Amino acid sequence: MKKINVGLVGYGLSGATFHAPLLSVLEEFKVLKVVSSNKEKVLQDLSDVEVVKSLNEVLEDQAIDLVVITTPSGLHYEMAKQSLIAGKHVILEKPMVVETQEAEDLIKIAEEKNLLLSVYHNRRWDNDYLTVKKLVSEGVLGEINTYQVHFDRFRPEVRDRWREKQGPGSGTLYDLGSHLIDQALQLFGMPKFILADVIAQRENGETDDYFHLTLGYEKLRVILHSGSIVPSNGPRFQVHGSKGSFIKYGLDGQEDALKSGKKPINDSWGADDPQFYGKLNTIDGEQVKSETIETVHGSYLTYYKKIAESINVGKSVPVSGQEGLLVIKIIEAAQKSSLEKKAIYLD
Repeated sequence: MKKINVGLVGYGLSGATFHAPLLSVLEEFKVLKVVSSNKEKVLQDLSDVEVVKSLNEVLEDQAIDLVVITTPSGLHYEMAKQSLIAGKHVILEKPMVVETQEAEDLIKIAEEKNLLLSVYHNRRWDNDYLTVKKLVSEGVLGEINTYQVHFDRFRPEVRDRWREKQGPGSGTLYDLGSHLIDQALQLFGMPKFILADVIAQRENGETDDYFHLTLGYEKLRVILHSGSIVPSNGPRFQVHGSKGSFIKYGLDGQEDALKSGKKPINDSWGADDPQFYGKLNTIDGEQVKSETIETVHGSYLTYYKKIAESINVGKSVPVSGQEGLLVIKIIEAAQKSSLEKKAIYLD
């Protein structure tokens, strides 16, 4: 199978933590060039790459097949457009872009040029979400009526980073919200309406650091929540159905493992701490059964393995541009709902 040559654009938290370590352990990929102003940091992690200063230096390299864009969200559209026009496959760090029109434009260009366009919604392969997905698909909980997810943090001080400054694509809704929205859409499809509260709670906050979204279906309500001033977390997942409930604490540990320099090279990768295994309570007539459910292993590597199959053998992409677009549509509807203080119905 042909090795896929990669140009990695950006080497901040995303590029260095979520992309480079995965690409470096997969034999299907070879990172040739990295666009970064921090040459020492890149070469410390990836000793055999060329560090360049501009996207053009990547696009002019005929050997590069795939461009992975991990820059701030406001730069995604123009960089992806240039890369597609140059004939390169493209992966965009989430959120895909800032506006739906930008997403539609990129999808059209990729289709016209028969190129891969994908969005790195890696949290589809979180261990907690995979466990919930399995229980829902198996019908263990019956008909789901309430699905609630929290992605809370304790970061009371505003930090000097682009996500916390005013600008296109900054803020918690675009950042963490895009993960929770994508997961919900995978399970339940597009909702009928969005009701949202999106604000800045922290002192001197320049962009949103709190959101509470309700996605409305027929009888199902999907509640997605994030706060930045949460000293002690409650449940991560609460899923309730006609036959039972599943409650899960804790957060998938792949991000922390990658940040600490670990790489996904053995079968223990993505395993959950047993203390955070979820509790399943099911009801059958008068009988109530309570059991602990071992968490499915998480696997961010799966995304890139599927990308390789998409490029080399034509299989479907793990996250399509169209799926990335739908997330942006929900974010825009949530912003409008919060601003106008009313439910926004989708076409």
